[in-house]
Amino acid sequence: PLMRFGLSQVMVSTMQALSGAGYPGVPSLDIIDNVVPFISGEEDKMESEPQKILGSFDGNRICPADFVLSSSCHRVNVADGHLESIFVKLDDNPTVEEIEEAFIQFRGEPQKLKLPSAPENPIVVRKEPNRPQPRYDRDEGKGMSVVVGRIRKDPIMTAKYMCLGHNTIRGAAGAGILSAELMVIKGIA
Repeated sequence: PLMRFGLSQVMVSTMQALSGAGYPGVPSLDIIDNVVPFISGEEDKMESEPQKILGSFDGNRICPADFVLSSSCHRVNVADGHLESIFVKLDDNPTVEEIEEAFIQFRGEPQKLKLPSAPENPIVVRKEPNRPQPRYDRDEGKGMSVVVGRIRKDPIMTAKYMCLGHNTIRGAAGAGILSAELMVIKGIA
């Protein structure tokens, strides 16, 4: 939804749940009362995959979206839910209200096609100053919605906000199911 404002730069710091490490995951004594400030290979993926996901298909290949992204990824002692602190540089200078409205009004192809596992609201905006929080917000939209909060202006970039997604429901499992539904409705599968 922020592409309409001319997204040019993104800085993100992730706080990723234990379940994202898979099995056997992070050794229990390493994560008790701790944050692990390194997840092997994760920052490279974070800095290259969004351009592909948000890019366009020209009929032959995916043309990556035109913005740069810098990331820092951390494993935290939370069971489920990846929380991100995001800073964006936009070519336009939208107000906080315009950014909120862009998130609230966003509907992707899964919503337009009314796919069975697609949440009605793919992005939910929370206005409380202390949200989103993994424990309280990760199951929004049956775990398939992304929750955004603390949207505010930034003195260096254009805006900053927090973003939360359920890494196992919206992440691996839910994305696979949603992709399969999309392929069926488009006659690809």
